[in-house]
Amino acid sequence: MWPIMAWFFNGRSMKLIVSILIPLLIGGVAGFFTSTGVNGWYADADKPPFNPPNWIFAPVWTILYIMMGLALWLVWKNSGKKLVKQTAIFLFSFQLALNFAWSFIFFYAHQPGWAFVEILLMWAIIMLTIIWFGKISPAAAWLMVPYIWWVSFAALLNFYIWKLN
Repeated sequence: MWPIMAWFFNGRSMKLIVSILIPLLIGGVAGFFTSTGVNGWYADADKPPFNPPNWIFAPVWTILYIMMGLALWLVWKNSGKKLVKQTAIFLFSFQLALNFAWSFIFFYAHQPGWAFVEILLMWAIIMLTIIWFGKISPAAAWLMVPYIWWVSFAALLNFYIWKLN
């Protein structure tokens, strides 16, 4: 039992756990705002024909949040240049805050136009995060690529929902 406890409480594994928990917890709270809007306003909104079924979003976001957490961990545990690392972590935190805000604006406040503006900003910050993560860990940057693809698709959906409603 002791080797497991020693591994669990060492610095690297705690950074891994915290890195994964942060996006999952923020995503979970954002999911609350999402769930209040999905069954109300969003259910009645006109959507484009390429809108995926609602059940797909939770598993996709869960996987993406875990991948984001792994990317954060690869950057956080790196012993590279302090300023580069701090900038990368700041950008990651900023895009995660924007990720949270988008759910609130779109699903809770029912403002797809403002949500579209916000998701474009989020997209740009995610791209900057990928670039800065790549300076520290190419693997961390690649772990963020599915996320930018999904946010690109979400931006397209957001735009069409805004225009259709």
